[in-house]
Amino acid sequence: MTTADRVSELLDGVKRPVREITSPEGVKLNVQTASRWERMTAFLLDVTFLSLAIILIYSVGLVLFFTRLNLSIGLTFISFVAFVVRNMYFLHFELAWQGRTPGKKICGIRVVSRNGGELTPTALIARNLMRDVEFFLPMTLFLSLGEQSGWSSLAELGWTIALTALPFFNRDRMRAGDIIAGTIVIKMPKRTLLDDLASAPRQRGEAGYSFTPAQLAVYGAFELQVLEELLRRKQTPRVDSILSDVCAKICRNIGVEEAVPPQNVRKFLNDFYASERDMLEHGQLFGLYKDDKNSPDRKI
Repeated sequence: MTTADRVSELLDGVKRPVREITSPEGVKLNVQTASRWERMTAFLLDVTFLSLAIILIYSVGLVLFFTRLNLSIGLTFISFVAFVVRNMYFLHFELAWQGRTPGKKICGIRVVSRNGGELTPTALIARNLMRDVEFFLPMTLFLSLGEQSGWSSLAELGWTIALTALPFFNRDRMRAGDIIAGTIVIKMPKRTLLDDLASAPRQRGEAGYSFTPAQLAVYGAFELQVLEELLRRKQTPRVDSILSDVCAKICRNIGVEEAVPPQNVRKFLNDFYASERDMLEHGQLFGLYKDDKNSPDRKI
C-alpha cells in the first residue's frame, strides 16, 4: 500500500479493495475498485442527466412540430432523436472522456481495461449494449404493465434486479457488461493541485517558521510523504482537525514549547515540510538517506 493509500484510509475511513493490473509492457499497477454505492450514485446521476436531456428534446420538438399537419411526423422524429441520445449518451462520454461519464466524473470513478491495456471502443460498445439488456429494456417492458400478464412483468422485474445486483456478488463489483467487455471501474484518487509545497512560503514572501537541524533530524522520508499528502488534501473540518493534531505532535517531538495558533497550523506545517525536504535532499547529495523516524541515516 502506498503512502497516499494509507492517508486516504485514515481520512476517508474506507479501506478499498486493491486489484493488481499488469499492463501489456509487464508493469504491475495497483488500482482501487470503485465502491458499489459510488457506481450506483454515478449511474443515477447519469440517468437524471439523460432524462433531463430527453425531456428537453421532447419539449423543443413539440413546440416545433405542434400542428395537426405534421404532429405525428414530429413525434416520430423526436422519438428517434431521443432513442439515439439514450443509446449514445454513455458510449459518447466514455469514449470522449476516457472511461468517464458526467456521473462518473462527479463521483471520481472511471472505466479501465482489466488487462491493463488501452480502453478500446469495442469494449465500451459491448459494456454499453449490455446496459440495455441489464436495465433499460427490462424496465421498459416492466413499465408497460397493461400490455402483458402479471407473471411476465414480475419475471422482467426479477431479471432486472438480478443483473443490477450482480456487483454485490463479486469481489471487483463488476456488472454483467464489465464481465463481458473485460473492464473494471476504479476509484480515481482526489488530489488538490497546489503550488509546490517546498517553495510556497518563499513565493509569498512571508516570514516563516525556522527549525534547527536537530529538530529536523527527528523525522525521515516516510513522515515527510505522509505530511505532504495531508497538506494536499482539500480543506475540510476533519482535515483541519487532523492537521492540528499532527502539528501538536510534531511540536512535542521536536521540542517546540510555544503553542501554534490554530490559524497558523497550515503555515507551520508547510514551513516544516519545506525545511525537512531541504534537509533530506541536501543529505542525499552526500549519499545519506533517512527512511523514517525510527531509522538511522544510511548510505545510498
